[in-house]
Amino acid sequence: MSQVSDVAIAPEEVPTPPIRGTSLLRRSFRLWRTRIGAALVGVIVLVAIIGPHVAPYGPSTPVGAPNSNPGGKALLGTDYLGQDVLSRVLNGGGSILVMAVIATAIGLIAGTAIGLVAAYSRNALDDVVMRLMDVIMALPQIMLALVAVAIVGPHAWVIVTAIALTTAPRIARVARGAAQPVVERDFIACSEAMGVPRWRILSGELLPNTLGPLMVEASLRLTYSIGVIAALAFLGLSPNPNGANWGTMIQQNEIVLAVQPWGAAAPIICIALLTMGTGLIGDGIARTAAGIDRARGDE
Repeated sequence: MSQVSDVAIAPEEVPTPPIRGTSLLRRSFRLWRTRIGAALVGVIVLVAIIGPHVAPYGPSTPVGAPNSNPGGKALLGTDYLGQDVLSRVLNGGGSILVMAVIATAIGLIAGTAIGLVAAYSRNALDDVVMRLMDVIMALPQIMLALVAVAIVGPHAWVIVTAIALTTAPRIARVARGAAQPVVERDFIACSEAMGVPRWRILSGELLPNTLGPLMVEASLRLTYSIGVIAALAFLGLSPNPNGANWGTMIQQNEIVLAVQPWGAAAPIICIALLTMGTGLIGDGIARTAAGIDRARGDE
């Protein structure tokens, strides 16, 4: 009769369960900072989605004398052309949000793929790819966007592509840094020995174990994308310079801040709340992924 012997497994050889994105998000919402951030972002997103349907006037409809103070037909007054500030604020957030989300999503997907492949390759490909990423990272986002817009024109796809191109290297570096320790784990070697395809190792083993840092970086990159798009609009480089846009509104009404501040202050407040919200969400996810305040909870 054969004897079965127990084999002790060293603690470091036991694979760590992957951190699932949904679980991390759920745990992060136990923190008040994440809840507050989500509430701020939710309010601004709601304004951007529902605003055009509830605005009292069209975004380009004159309703009174230029630079009128709040009151009467214009609850936030009028801008330099006599247009209703409230209506333009309600109509001005959609384009910024859509472009920022698309640019960040493209950069996140591309950067994650590049970083995971570089970390898994463990050869000269890693060095070549990451040095190329370093070259792109040396170019400030706003400068590359300005060059692209100057050459091609202020089209939405140009702005989105330029921001995504400068977002991907930063996410790639985070993905590579998070994946490198995982690549050396025994369960990766076991998967390779069993003949598991590389794409399944990348998507099924490496990616789940890097979701925490990637989600934090994605929220940070979204914040920067919003700022770059608003800055381009402030410089008059939005896809529709005559349309309602929070960045454009700031640029158009900054000269009358002392007379009628709401034309510039209202969009500034919206952009500030949006970036504060995304920053708080990112901080909450980072704290949860690191185990900070898990016991005390910020709760």
